Amino acid sequence: MNDGEERIHSYSRADAIADGVLVDVTETAKEAGITYPTALTSAVFESYVRVPPGVEAQDEPGRLWDILWMLRLAIARASSCDSLRFTVLVHNDNHAPQAVELKALCHPGDDAEPVITILLINED
Repeated sequence: MNDGEERIHSYSRADAIADGVLVDVTETAKEAGITYPTALTSAVFESYVRVPPGVEAQDEPGRLWDILWMLRLAIARASSCDSLRFTVLVHNDNHAPQAVELKALCHPGDDAEPVITILLINED
């Protein structure tokens, strides 16, 4: 903002987590070796962490782990960057898993600290 401009409204990462727009997965991300606070968009959570009705041999902790572990591997392979794409295999039915591409952004959080947000490819 320029001097003299008045902020009408701001929407923080904490607000987005409280509202359910983002799902905080920081504790599990730490277990996977990701050191920055990490969140998924609700669309990623609903599409690839939540187990669809009738899908067998799947659970949310395992599906979340798969996403975070594949992100961790992608981070290890990447040169320094603030955005990357990675692929995870997802069982959304009782057939063979499908490869799904996601993207991760590393950006400033509410206090300018680095945070990671995992999004669908078509999300901003």
